[in-house]
Amino acid sequence: MDLQGELIEHPYSVYDRLRDTAPVCRITGTDGTPAWLVTRYDDVRAALADRRLSLDKSHAKEGGYRGLSLPPALDANLLNMDPPDHTRIRRLVSRAFTPRRTEQLRAPIRATAERLLDDLGPAGTADLVAAYAAPLPIIVICDLLGVPEDRRIDFRTWTDALITPDPSRPRAAKEAVSAMLGFFTELMAHKRNRPADDLLSDLIAVRDGADGADGADGADGADAVDAVDAVDAVDAVDGEGARDGDRLSEDELMSLAFLILFAGYENTVQLIGNAIHTLLEHPEEQARLRKDPSALPAAVEELARYEGPAPLALRRFPTEDITIAGVTVPAGETVLLSLSAANRDPARFPRPDLFDLDRDASGHLAFGHGIHYCLGAPLARAETEIALAALLERYPVLEAAGPAPRWRPSLRARGLLELPVRYDTGHSPN
Repeated sequence: MDLQGELIEHPYSVYDRLRDTAPVCRITGTDGTPAWLVTRYDDVRAALADRRLSLDKSHAKEGGYRGLSLPPALDANLLNMDPPDHTRIRRLVSRAFTPRRTEQLRAPIRATAERLLDDLGPAGTADLVAAYAAPLPIIVICDLLGVPEDRRIDFRTWTDALITPDPSRPRAAKEAVSAMLGFFTELMAHKRNRPADDLLSDLIAVRDGADGADGADGADGADAVDAVDAVDAVDAVDGEGARDGDRLSEDELMSLAFLILFAGYENTVQLIGNAIHTLLEHPEEQARLRKDPSALPAAVEELARYEGPAPLALRRFPTEDITIAGVTVPAGETVLLSLSAANRDPARFPRPDLFDLDRDASGHLAFGHGIHYCLGAPLARAETEIALAALLERYPVLEAAGPAPRWRPSLRARGLLELPVRYDTGHSPN
């Protein structure tokens, strides 16, 4: 079944049909190879936590959908790993995304949001993807990693080539991968020669044998406790602890830096952009949040459920024949779990196509579930909440401008190519 075009243009109507008639169906993947698509909430949630569904591409049959093709130096990352390697590497990086660390980042995130809005001025029209939703997360994650300012725009261009391939430029994706590999090789060498107070320098210290596990990030005592709690939580879920002497290989270090930068901002760009778009389409809810900003944390959960940034979880490969919703999927074939379909399943969320600020959206799968639950979810939530708070506070007038915005022609990301808006502070300039 070839559903690519329909899933891009009319995803939710297709998901409605599939949940009712073919909750597990064989489709053509994004690269033309076959895959199995799972659409019901209970099935997707169970599959996300099923250890028989591996992320390791060595379990894939030849000729099936395997996802992005990356060189080994970028491919040895958490999105291609099962325990125990997944446990070991996630353990090493988890301290950067503890609740306390996220709270410490809230003030810098707000300051960045305010600067971007200052650049927009008191009134006018703008593309809020290019001017706000995209630069905010990349500034945050690049500051966290220690990526120089003059290289940040390059990365946005490269990831666009991977997420939304241009049919007229068939070599663009390979060129982007090559450019990213060169970029990270150069950046690693720079950080080794001139380490700084950033996450990448800390990871290099762990890789090269420095005492990075006990405060290389300059954490205070409370941070250390948070880091231990986060590691214990990961170990409890994974069921397999990492040995204290475990370190990153050079490929793992490079791949981890790539993953944090790529996933750490790309999904948040879509989440912020989609959230703004949803509020533009629901002016009463927009006004409600402007009046009561304390409702924003819960609103972010409903926004993530309603129009999440990732239509599909990362492809998985059964290590043995498995049965999902009465359908047997042979070992080694590709399984695609639809997060978007699960989050609009009326069996889990009544009236799912209604954006409802009073809904209990807990349990949504926008950030995944199980041991591969998004490590950066707390940061993505915080960035989205802060971005919306700053925007709604600054501009009492915020409405769509121009024609309907265009969605990315991609099954990898649910996001807007642009978001033209008219905005006004309501104050006359001095």
